Order: sequence, then structure tokens, then C-alpha cells
Amino acid sequence: MDDTQEPLVLDLVEWIAKEPRGYEEAMTAWRTSCPRLTIWEDAQELGYLKRESAQAQGAQVKVTQAGMRFLRENGRDPKAA
Repeated sequence: MDDTQEPLVLDLVEWIAKEPRGYEEAMTAWRTSCPRLTIWEDAQELGYLKRESAQAQGAQVKVTQAGMRFLRENGRDPKAA
């Protein structure tokens, strides 16, 4: 991940950490057609996000412990908002 993409990954992880997000909602909000912007993929590869299946709600996207650490290390506290 390059320096220009890190702030976007940080924004994505923070957005998901603020409240539960459905997979479809997350994909709609963060989808890009630019092959150079791999924000979603970067966040997953770095272990900041995970996708879980919940029978009643469908697939959900959640922040991992590594993702929460990434937020704290960058001065972001999603629970404070």
C-alpha cells in the first residue's frame, strides 16, 4: 500500500468500525472502477477487515483487532464519534 492509499484505508476501516455494515452496503459505498485504487482489497489483505455471514442479516463486514489497532495508532477512535 502506498502513502496515498493509506488515508483512504484508514477512512474505510473507521467507517466500518462506527457501526455494523452489511457487505452490500460496504461494497456500494467503497466500490471503485479504478484499478489503481485497491482500498477494499488493501484493508482485507492487511487483516483490518473481515467478512462474516449472519443468517438473519446476510454478510456483514467487521473490523478486526488489527484494524482497531490501526485506528488507534492513527489517532482515530470510532467509539468517540
